[in-house]
Amino acid sequence: MITLQDIQEAHDRIRPYIHRTPVFTNETINKLTGASIYFKCENFQKIGAFKARGGLNAVLQIIERQEANSLTTHSSGNHAQALAYAAKKVGLPAYIVMPRTAPQVKQDAVRSYGAQIIECDPTLEAREEGVRQVMASKGAVLVHPFDNDRVITGQATAAKELIEDLDTVLDAMVAPVGGGGLLSGSCLAAHYFSPSTSVFGAEPEGAADAIYSLKSGVVEKPSFINTIADGLLTTLSERTLAIIHAHVKDIYLVSDQEITQAMKMIWERMKIIVEPSAAVALAAVIKNKEFFAGQKVGIILSGGNVDLAKLPF
Repeated sequence: MITLQDIQEAHDRIRPYIHRTPVFTNETINKLTGASIYFKCENFQKIGAFKARGGLNAVLQIIERQEANSLTTHSSGNHAQALAYAAKKVGLPAYIVMPRTAPQVKQDAVRSYGAQIIECDPTLEAREEGVRQVMASKGAVLVHPFDNDRVITGQATAAKELIEDLDTVLDAMVAPVGGGGLLSGSCLAAHYFSPSTSVFGAEPEGAADAIYSLKSGVVEKPSFINTIADGLLTTLSERTLAIIHAHVKDIYLVSDQEITQAMKMIWERMKIIVEPSAAVALAAVIKNKEFFAGQKVGIILSGGNVDLAKLPF
């Protein structure tokens, strides 16, 4: 059980290494949705994504407890960068298993932090097998991208900051969901620091599993995977599902076209760079604006690591 104190201690632990990212609003988007939306801009975070928080919280505790001499994980990009960044900060080698289809901008960033990339096929099975081989050959400790209490607790600090930095109480909070680390952390932060705030997930139709897992209560696999939201391709774990099942009201599905339109709107109207995965939450609010109309809604913009040579618009 992740406690309120765990989240507070995680925030204190990682604070020297992260940005307290800004919260933006946009009049045009508010008029379109009929809601008052507050964007937590984790695209401005270290390594360009919220995942720096969870990676640092896990790695700093590993160092404090002298649990490892090297680190490993598997990731399509943002957690890979987070672990590479955290490992560099504490002086440990990191071995990152990445699907060869991961965006080049994310691979380049991982290498820039000094981590070694081991390429694999773009499947969860291949990623997990790659990590097992690294653990066996290097003696590295796995920092899982979401199936890890320390990582989830670190991710919770983004929503904690959003709640603290507003002079109003949110009616709702929406976060994208892939493996569930951000959504788990966000709903825990709301549970402890703003219990009247309802939390919702947003998921691509082309990687839909969390919505069915929430309904069935068991981890479901997607029927197919085909989406531009490359950061949301993984399925929930038993750990993240348990938290989401207890604290998340619902999960909304959006199409790639809706994701692209929301992403373009953020670029054009807010003048900030976000990746497709980060636009999923706004796409869900726009698609369900009748539900969110009149509400104060917090949205976690999860990251901005987009390949500028391959924009979807």
